[in-house]
Amino acid sequence: MPSSRLHTIMLPVRGDGKGDAVFAHAAAIAKAFGARVRVVHCHPKPDDLMPFGAVIPAVMRSQIEGAAAGNVDLTRKQLMDEFHLQAKEQGLFVQDPEPGKPTTRFIEYEGKPADAVQRYGRLSDLICVPKPDAKLNLGANTLKSALYSSGRPVMMCPDERNVDAQFLDHVTVGWNGSLEATRAVAMTLPLLNNASRVTILSTGDMATEQQPGAIHLQRYLELRGICSDVHLFKPAGKKVGGQLLEETRKVGAGLMVIGAFHDSYERETLFGGNSQAVVADADFPVVMVH
Repeated sequence: MPSSRLHTIMLPVRGDGKGDAVFAHAAAIAKAFGARVRVVHCHPKPDDLMPFGAVIPAVMRSQIEGAAAGNVDLTRKQLMDEFHLQAKEQGLFVQDPEPGKPTTRFIEYEGKPADAVQRYGRLSDLICVPKPDAKLNLGANTLKSALYSSGRPVMMCPDERNVDAQFLDHVTVGWNGSLEATRAVAMTLPLLNNASRVTILSTGDMATEQQPGAIHLQRYLELRGICSDVHLFKPAGKKVGGQLLEETRKVGAGLMVIGAFHDSYERETLFGGNSQAVVADADFPVVMVH
């Protein structure tokens, strides 16, 4: 059914060196589904470059705007050249959308990457972003905006440019019966349906009258034509984010789907949590839904 397919993938880029790896992951998915990849180049508005609350002389403002425009033009050219090179290498066609054909397009957006995610991500089936780099302080705001402002599934991609398309073949689902996990399953059905193997990861002790357990999810997927296995593991503590990553590695899956940030993003970032542990330690693609 067309509704069970994945049609549009969005990824924001800004010349920070993270775009190639994300594009490679998006391209692998596009080829698997005959989907479209929208690469959105984000660059700041002139006003965003001005010191906040300070009066800037007209001459200095003009100089800042001129330097910014020159930098934008240079970055745009570099990214455009890289985009066409990567599209050719990854087997995507730079053209208008065509059903069943993996295509791509380069889009200019003046503003912050977080705002671009809202603008283009809400009408995409999947948003691809790089794994945040804590040392360089890159990517955290984009991930947060994608999760909280788009209403769409977000795939966090590791910094790996040589992507084996087989990472889509075996998918794990971290299941705890929560609202976030439920949304994650509902929004990633095309990926689960495409996979040759699906494994449900669960501690097995959360099923209640209000929250369905792993067996209930397995039956739900079976009714939709998706066969799955249930893999139970014993939690080593209250936080199982790291264990979900480890269990995914143990079963040999290349992609994990989870509901993300049951607590606030800020609280988990400051005090730790399951989702933050995944963000910090994942070395393979993870699809998250808030």
